[in-house]
Amino acid sequence: MTKYIDNVNAYLSQMKIKQTYISMKAGIDTKKLSRILTGTQDISSTDMEKIANALGKKIEFFLTDSFRVPNINSLAPEKIAFYAGEPTERQEEIATKLFQLMENIDEVMSAKGRFLNISRE
Repeated sequence: MTKYIDNVNAYLSQMKIKQTYISMKAGIDTKKLSRILTGTQDISSTDMEKIANALGKKIEFFLTDSFRVPNINSLAPEKIAFYAGEPTERQEEIATKLFQLMENIDEVMSAKGRFLNISRE
């Protein structure tokens, strides 16, 4: 296998990322991705780019000689449900707004419930 494939496999294993997720995110057929990652099918530069982008990295990240997989235990658990790369500033902003929206929806639904209970009395 190539250095790129070895490093991608190490990254997926350490970060506990499923091939099905990468397949969906990269737009590569699941069976083809499996063949690529096991080394039975040669990988094209286009597929290398798709896989790297799906993982939130550049191709060069997986081609370095001194490749190191981040320690997943050092990541802040409140920021991720699973690790697929560092979120961009825009993604952080959207996540914050969604969280605030969910809190507001919860407050509105609770208030509605209290109002309906009072009106029944």
